[in-house]
Order: sequence, then C-alpha cells, then structure tokens
Amino acid sequence: MNDETEIGPAGAPDGGRSSPGGGGIGSPFQARAAFVKNWDWQSVVGVNRGACERGRAQHGINSETGSACAREWERLKGQVLTLAETLDGLRAFHRKAPFLFFNGNTFATLGRELSFALFSDLSPGRKREVAPAIAHYVAGVLDREAMVEIVESLFQSADFKPGGRVKTLRGSARGVIVSVLPGGRVAWQPDGSQSELAALPESLLRA
Repeated sequence: MNDETEIGPAGAPDGGRSSPGGGGIGSPFQARAAFVKNWDWQSVVGVNRGACERGRAQHGINSETGSACAREWERLKGQVLTLAETLDGLRAFHRKAPFLFFNGNTFATLGRELSFALFSDLSPGRKREVAPAIAHYVAGVLDREAMVEIVESLFQSADFKPGGRVKTLRGSARGVIVSVLPGGRVAWQPDGSQSELAALPESLLRA
C-alpha cells in the first residue's frame, strides 16, 4: 500500500536485489538468536496502531493478509535465526502488508528497536547511523549492499594512525589523519583544506 510516511534519507533506494540471507554478510549479521521472541503479534499491532495515530490514519488489519501474517509471526517469534535472516523476515512482513496503513513504518520501528538493543556498546554517534540503516532496509528504501556497508563500516576499529585515510560517518568529507592528540582525539585534514580539525575517533571511519 502506498501509505508509508517518509522515514528519511539513508542511501540508495532498493534496487530489487535479493534480501540478505547469509552469504557475504559477516559479523554482526551472522549472530544467531530468537531476536523477536519478546514481541508477540499484539505488540506488533500496537506499534502499527501508534503509527496510525501519529499519521492520523485508520488503524486496521488487512483482511487478505492479516490473519496469515499473525500466524506466521508466532512461528517466527520462537525461531533461532541469524540477524540477517531476522531482518529478512521483518522486511518480508512489511511487503505482505498485514495492516491497512504504515506497514513499512511498523516493521522498520521493530528493526530500529532491535538495533538499539543489539548495538548498545557502540558510541551514540555510531548507533544513530546503524539504527536508520537497518530501519531503511526493513522498509525497503535501502538495498542490501548499502545497508551492509554502513553497518559493517561502523564496527571498524577506531585505532587511527598518522597518514591514514578517513571519512566522516556520512561520507560527506574525506581526509588524512595528521596526529593523535592527548586524550585519544585525532587531528585530521580534510581533502582540499589547509586546516586541521580535531575529532573523536568514533566520529570517523577508515576511507
């Protein structure tokens, strides 16, 4: 249904590729658990109801797919799957449209909440990048390759050394590490600039 609110920019649109299963996706996507065991179907319905209230749309169950999705969710809930397979499942439920409105927002919200729980050890800046990448993948507006690249890059070590190439988290600027400063910060020089900037390691990625 063409009823989704915009979640926000996060990269390339879905190019119609197959969703991630296991091949080519390393940690953390290969971690295995019953990731959605604490969300029963009524919890999912509640998330959709909230989205509809915020969007001033009618909350309701799709008569063609709702019952089948409810049964399928209860089966999914107890399965031990990789994180990649779990995200596949959330994306598939979005496409089956069990609700009248805001299916993408509903399952993207679950993906976002899952990322907050799983990646709690990341710095706040990196968590703010991981969560929307996963949510956008579930909602179908970010393809597999882009989502994996974003999440995996945010797990790189921040052990920077002078001369190393870096970029900002969103990739809007690139440059080179000049020195490591006292207290753990780094000085880096953006390409095309004569200025040196001080930054926390978690605000930069290897380029």
